[in-house]
Amino acid sequence: MIGDVMCGICGFSGVNDKASLKKMNQVMIRRGPDGEGFYEAEGISLAMRRLAIVDLERGHQPQTNENKNIWVVFNGEIYNHKELRQKLIKSGHKFSTDHSDTETIVHLYEEYGDAWPRLGQVNGMFGIALWDQPRKRLLLYRDRIGKKPLYWTVAQGEIVFASDIKSLLIHPQVCRNLNHQAIYHYFTVKNTSAPETAFKGIYQLLPGHYLVWEDGRVKTFAYWRLNFGQPLFDITADEAAQELRGLLADAVRLRMDCDAPYGAYLSGGVDSSSVVVLMCQHQLQPVTTFCLGYSEEAVGQFQGKAQDIHYARLMSKRLGTDHHDYILGSQEFAESLPEVQRAFGEPFSGTISTYFLSILMHRHVKVALSGDGADELFGSYLSHRLAFPMHHYLRFKAQGKDSLAALAPRERELLIPFDSPEQFAFLQRIAHEEQAVWRMRLGVFDEPAKRALLSPDFLAMLDGGDTTAVYKRLTRNVLAKDPLNAVLEVEQQELLPNQVLPFVDRLSMAHSIEVRSPYLDYRIIELANRLPGTLKIHCGINKYVHKLAVSPLVPEDLMARPKEGFVQPIYSWMRTSLKPWVEDTLSAHAIKRHGIFRPQAISNILLEHYSGRADRSAQIWNLLCFQIWYEAVYEQFSINN
Repeated sequence: MIGDVMCGICGFSGVNDKASLKKMNQVMIRRGPDGEGFYEAEGISLAMRRLAIVDLERGHQPQTNENKNIWVVFNGEIYNHKELRQKLIKSGHKFSTDHSDTETIVHLYEEYGDAWPRLGQVNGMFGIALWDQPRKRLLLYRDRIGKKPLYWTVAQGEIVFASDIKSLLIHPQVCRNLNHQAIYHYFTVKNTSAPETAFKGIYQLLPGHYLVWEDGRVKTFAYWRLNFGQPLFDITADEAAQELRGLLADAVRLRMDCDAPYGAYLSGGVDSSSVVVLMCQHQLQPVTTFCLGYSEEAVGQFQGKAQDIHYARLMSKRLGTDHHDYILGSQEFAESLPEVQRAFGEPFSGTISTYFLSILMHRHVKVALSGDGADELFGSYLSHRLAFPMHHYLRFKAQGKDSLAALAPRERELLIPFDSPEQFAFLQRIAHEEQAVWRMRLGVFDEPAKRALLSPDFLAMLDGGDTTAVYKRLTRNVLAKDPLNAVLEVEQQELLPNQVLPFVDRLSMAHSIEVRSPYLDYRIIELANRLPGTLKIHCGINKYVHKLAVSPLVPEDLMARPKEGFVQPIYSWMRTSLKPWVEDTLSAHAIKRHGIFRPQAISNILLEHYSGRADRSAQIWNLLCFQIWYEAVYEQFSINN
C-alpha cells in the first residue's frame, strides 16, 4: 500500500552519479522532509523527496509497473485517482497498492500513451518524470495550468531536470550563467517568463506540456490548451452560476482527500470564504483556518488590508472554525527576504505573504486549501477592469470623441468605472490600440526607464526584443474575441503560471505545506474560459458570475467588501521603519558588485521617492528583490558550485 506524496523530483540521463543525485535531492528537502527515494539504471538516475500526505507509513517512490520496466517519480496529487484506478482495473491493469495515485500514473501511461493526462481525464497538479526502460526514453509532464514547477536543461549532451532550479544548479555539468534577456523582462513584469529562466540554457516546462528525451534529443508537445475559442453566449448568468457552484463543491470535496492534518487560508475575502464554507459542509469537526495580519506600525498607512483579520475572524466565528492569525512586523519581513528569494530560486518581486502565513500553518497542518485562481478566471485586477472601458474608449477615440464632454450619457456608461475625469485621464494616458502596449504600461519599469536604469554592459548582452514584444507575441495568438477574455487569456498564459502560482507553491513549500486550489480544477477553468466577459464583469461588478454562484454560501456583508487582493505593507514600511535597510541594500557599494545598474539611476529613484516628488515604491521593491536574489542565490550557486 503505497500512497500519495507531495514532494520534489530530480534526475538526469547518461552515466550514473549517485553523489550528485543525492546532492540535488538534498537541496529540495523542504519540498519533502519526510523521506527520499532513488532509482538508478543504465542511462537514467531518478530521485524524489517525500512530504507524506496519504498512506503516511508506507508511501514511497519511485513507483513501477508489474514488469518493472516503467518507473515514475512524482511531485503533486492526482485528485481523481480512485475513479481512474477503477477504470484501469476494468481494462485489465493489475495494481500492487490499494490507493496510490503514483501507481495510477504508470498504468495510465500504459493505457493511453504519451498524452495520458488529457486522454485519461486526469484531474490534478503535478510535475512528473517517467522512464520507459524498453524504449530508453524519459518523459517529463507538467499539469495543465502550471501549479507544480518543473525545470530542465541539456548539459554535456544529457538532460537534467528538477522541481527546484537550485537542484539543477547543483549538478556539476550545468551552466550557471545569467540569462540577461530574462532578467531584463523581470524589471517590468516582476518575474521571469517561462520557458526562459534567470539562468541561460535552463528552462521551465510549459503548463499543459510534456517533454520527450529520446536518442539524445528533446521534443516538447502540448496535451492541453486554454480554450477561449467557443464562448457560451446562450447560457444565462443563473445557469452559469449553478454549474460553477456544483463544480466548485466537487473540486473542494476532491481536495479534502487527505490522511495528514489539513486546513485552509481564510483572508476574509469571498474566494477563500467560499472554499471554507464548502469544506465545513464535508466534515463534522471544525476546519482549521489561517489568516495573515500586520503589526500596528503598518495599520495606519495600510488600513484596508488590516481588515483581513477582522473579516476572517468574523467568518470563522460564523462557521465555527479553529482559527489562527499570524501578525507580521517590518523587521521580520526584511530579515526573511534572503530566504524568500532562495525559495524562488529566481528573482521575484510579487507578493510574498504566503511565506509568512506558511510558518504558522506548518505548526498545525500539512495541507491547505486556498481561493487562488478565482481572480484570474473571473476578472478582478486593474487590467481586467480596464478591458471593456479601454475597448470602448479606443472606438470612441477613432470617431474623434477623445473627451468626456464629447460622449453621450449612454456612451459614458460604457466606460464605468473609468467615467470620472480622473479615471478618464488615466485611460487617455495609457491608451494604445494594441492590448500588449497598454497592458505593459501597467508594469514596473517601462522600456525607457529600463534603458536608463541598466548599465551599458548589461544592455549590450541582450539578445532579444523588449518586454512589450513578449506581450505582442502573446496577444497575436489569443483566440478570444471578447475584450475581457482576451486579457484573461494572456494572463492565464503569463501572469498565472509565472507569478501567481509560483508564489503559492514556492513559499508554501519553503515550510513544507502543500496548497490545493479548488478554483484551478481544470473543469472550472474550461467553464470559466467559455463564458462571455459580460458575465464576469457586469455593470461594474467584478467576478459577477462567481459572486452569483457563491452568494448562497457567503454572508451579504462579506460579499459587499471591497477587493483587497494580495497586497503587503512594504510600500509604507520602506518610507518608515525599513528606510535604512532599503538605502543600505541599494547603496552604490552594494550594486557595484554586479555592474548591472547605473548607480546614479538608483540614487535618483530613491531621492525622488523619499523627497515625495514621486511614488517609486513598486520600483524600489522590484530592485530590492533583485539585489537580494543576486546575493543570496546567484552568487552562491555561480561561485560556490
